[in-house]
Amino acid sequence: MSIILYHVFLWFYQLGIRAIAPWNRKARLWLDGRRGLFERMSAELGEKTGPVIWVHCSSLGEFEQGLPVMETLRQQYPGCTIILSFFSPSGYETRKDYKGADHVFYLPLDSPKHARRFIDLIKPDLVLWVKYDYWYYFLAELKKRSIPVLLISGVFRSDQPFFKWYGRLHRYMLDCFTHLFVQTEASRELLEGLRLGSRVSVSGDTRFDRVITIAERFEELPLIAAFCKSHPVIVAGSTWEEDEEELDHYANTHREIRFIIAPHEIGEDRLLEVEKLFHYPIRYSALAAASVHPASAQTGTVAQDTAGAPVRQGGRSTFTGAQQASGWADGREPNVLIIDNIGMLSRLYRYATITYVGGGFGNDGVHNVLEAAVYGKPVVFGPVIDKYIEAVELTESGGGLIIDSALEAEKVFDRLLQHPDELKTSSEASRNYVLSRRGATDKIILYIQEKRLLTN
Repeated sequence: MSIILYHVFLWFYQLGIRAIAPWNRKARLWLDGRRGLFERMSAELGEKTGPVIWVHCSSLGEFEQGLPVMETLRQQYPGCTIILSFFSPSGYETRKDYKGADHVFYLPLDSPKHARRFIDLIKPDLVLWVKYDYWYYFLAELKKRSIPVLLISGVFRSDQPFFKWYGRLHRYMLDCFTHLFVQTEASRELLEGLRLGSRVSVSGDTRFDRVITIAERFEELPLIAAFCKSHPVIVAGSTWEEDEEELDHYANTHREIRFIIAPHEIGEDRLLEVEKLFHYPIRYSALAAASVHPASAQTGTVAQDTAGAPVRQGGRSTFTGAQQASGWADGREPNVLIIDNIGMLSRLYRYATITYVGGGFGNDGVHNVLEAAVYGKPVVFGPVIDKYIEAVELTESGGGLIIDSALEAEKVFDRLLQHPDELKTSSEASRNYVLSRRGATDKIILYIQEKRLLTN
């Protein structure tokens, strides 16, 4: 790609965002979050006495990868200032109040002027770029100023522009990195072909360290435990409509199993779509509301339609405290809990007998399988996993199970639930796989210490 084509791309990108903003919430947030950005930064950023660390993440998933490194740097360099930036609204809006960073900003759209002004304001001593989201002018400006830039948990494939005849601009962006920490040996070999081998280390994926820490800090969710009771439990996380359609028949015909569905998006329209698929659902917010009104456990009733099913009012199931406390004496106890909040998923997997991770039936591929595997649970997902080495390796280890239809999903669920030995073997394989790959954070921190990147 030439610099001219890059400018054309940026122009069309911004034009497209503006065109869809009236109808697309994420596009509106993308635009609104950048209005007056430099003025807010100027007002918020004061004089800094310690080293300044700038951590850039495209979105929420990359934040989770960068988090172990940020937390460790905060512990080892308590006087440092951490500035966190996001490109995507889904990352910024979720983590804009993250207390582990001193400042959280959107990254402006790439341009020479934006890059100079942004870097002038934050004055970083060290930059950590998490996984990808390469922007030419930002990286070029950092190289021009001789500011060290480390890539964290990078993944490279031969079909990327870096390795194509037209990828000159992309190759220059890689040359702007002081060091590249990659997840796999295959990635290192590809970069070796670009004569970057001396600047590449195979560190692994920092997400392994992140999910291990989450598991070690696990805090009980009493409402979830009460809903699950002693039933077999299938927790389905980060699901899309295609995933829920693989699960609904099994959930509707196996009332003895508890299902916890955590959709990837939780807007009201999306939640209503999920509720329509399952016969006996309840939202987490309704469950929580019932739990704080114990008096209703004595007198509560539930509205029903002519078929005896719970009526949903305003899109929400009208279950009351009586049904939650009594176990639904009428036999219509909900067996599907729909999670209508963000931030709980990584702990939900702890309650599962079997886990299901969504995304594997969409073009973008499966979501984070490690959050489930760390608890020692079989992880079931759809077939689109080629770009996700951890899902491929988890499958090879025996902890991951690929399905390509609802019928196959039901066969896998039945097999695991009816054969305890197979369930145990798959569970142990999942946990052993995650534990065997911890340590990426330590390798990155060691490099920073040895190179004295934060020492005057």
